[in-house]
Amino acid sequence: MTDLLAGPVDAAAGLAVYGAGTVDRSAPAPVRDALLSAGVPRRLAQQDPSLWGPEAEAAATRRLGWLDTHRRSRELLPQLAELMAELADLDHVVLTGTDGSSLAAEVIARTLGRPLTVLDTTDPGRVRAALADRLERTVVVVAGKSGATVETDSHRRAYWQAFLDAGMTEAEAARRFVVVTDPDSPLEATATEMGVVVIPADPTVGGCYSALTAFGLVPAALAGVGVADLLDQAEEFAASLARDRDNPGLALGAALGAAATTGRDKVALVSDGTGLDGLGDWVEQLLAESTGKAGVGLLPVVVESPRAPGATGPDVLTVSYGGALAVGDVPGGGCAPDLAVNGPLGAHFLAWEYATALAGAVLGVDPFDQPDVAGSTEHTRRILDSGPPAQTPSFTEGAIEVYAPPGGPTDLDGVLRQLVDGVDDAGYLAVTAYLDRSADAEAARLRPLLATATGRPVTFGWGPRYLHSTGQYHKGGPAVGSYLQLTGAVAVDLPVPGRPYTFGELQAAQAAGDRRALADRGRPVLRLHLTDRPTGLAQLLEAIGRWRA
Repeated sequence: MTDLLAGPVDAAAGLAVYGAGTVDRSAPAPVRDALLSAGVPRRLAQQDPSLWGPEAEAAATRRLGWLDTHRRSRELLPQLAELMAELADLDHVVLTGTDGSSLAAEVIARTLGRPLTVLDTTDPGRVRAALADRLERTVVVVAGKSGATVETDSHRRAYWQAFLDAGMTEAEAARRFVVVTDPDSPLEATATEMGVVVIPADPTVGGCYSALTAFGLVPAALAGVGVADLLDQAEEFAASLARDRDNPGLALGAALGAAATTGRDKVALVSDGTGLDGLGDWVEQLLAESTGKAGVGLLPVVVESPRAPGATGPDVLTVSYGGALAVGDVPGGGCAPDLAVNGPLGAHFLAWEYATALAGAVLGVDPFDQPDVAGSTEHTRRILDSGPPAQTPSFTEGAIEVYAPPGGPTDLDGVLRQLVDGVDDAGYLAVTAYLDRSADAEAARLRPLLATATGRPVTFGWGPRYLHSTGQYHKGGPAVGSYLQLTGAVAVDLPVPGRPYTFGELQAAQAAGDRRALADRGRPVLRLHLTDRPTGLAQLLEAIGRWRA
């Protein structure tokens, strides 16, 4: 902590980065000096697409609009005010979307204390619960760059049918939809056919970087957030991006790059309790999807609190984040981070995007593509077309069917210990849960328990949400991960209107598709299927908890 406070603080527009100089000096040659020598801050601020090499230049040319999208987004404000007035009687806002298309709005609403229901799952229980919640007062924001994502299309179909089943006319149902998508996308064509409001997104900004575009702003505004304040914060911060000094984005990006290239390629994201609820989940998808490719990358690990297991380690860069600190407050909220980032949310969004793009340049990867996300998606489509693969459990213990590699232990404790023991000193464990984020929330307790058991970084992701976040890193990043997948029996399924499959079948296909994509890359996967979800989760938590006794 002394080093964090003793070194210079990089600050601008109310956002401060502590500790960056110390991290950067840990590299054999300071990364920040190299970036400055190459003129990178100025070139990035000017949207130079050549920063990531010739192979990435064409894509970067079309994907650097996030650097000033906050200015163009002001054009949305009159339309948003008019839309809010027209829909004033609909006070339950539901956002359906994936990755950056939903995570930024969720962070904004949570941080500013506004109610927003985010539906980014295909679990039939969660979808059914959402459809039953205040339907007569609901407006649905359907968000997607193209709209081709199967989850988003399925949610749109489900809500449309639910409105009709409730006795609404097609015109009344159409009034309850707002579509946010790129101009000329397939989703825009669908929305036009439906007769619903379409708000165009910024086509020069990719999903990971879209926080300050219509994807983040439209649902947040409908939920009651004064989004102009976020744009003001970003506008003020943007003035620092071309500077060689007093540039927190540069300091953060150089520190991330220095850590990644000196053996600290796991980034523990720790909320310091000063008011930015859920920002770690948004940073997670940004870092993982932008840098986890070509066998390298930064693995973000969102931890529950400053003192949670997995927040520190020899190959871990501990980064705390939060809002404004009071005079005399120590950054970190009770932990001793390597870096602390504090400031207003709008500045955070732009600072992390800028820093992530810099880290991509240091690592030599294109931060604007997701080359390994499509693998799981393609497997899922094939499984939906041909049916699920026949599988017989290795054994069943209580309410848990175990699907493990042949020749291993034949008891739950044994296969879990084998999985944990297989995580080496450079590795990590990823828990992916194709369950109900609300009804099965106890599953998230597995992360700290397994982090204690392994002494290694452990991530937790809800499926299919994580596929568009850490899912890219799982396949494209360093091949050092082990994977625990949880699936669960479906008590009451739900059809996807207009499709030959149910939400339960879709969820199962997505889980199977990701297992196949991991297997294609030789990644070790242990699947546990809960035949009774509450009982199976309790059994699993008890089994791991006994290791601490």
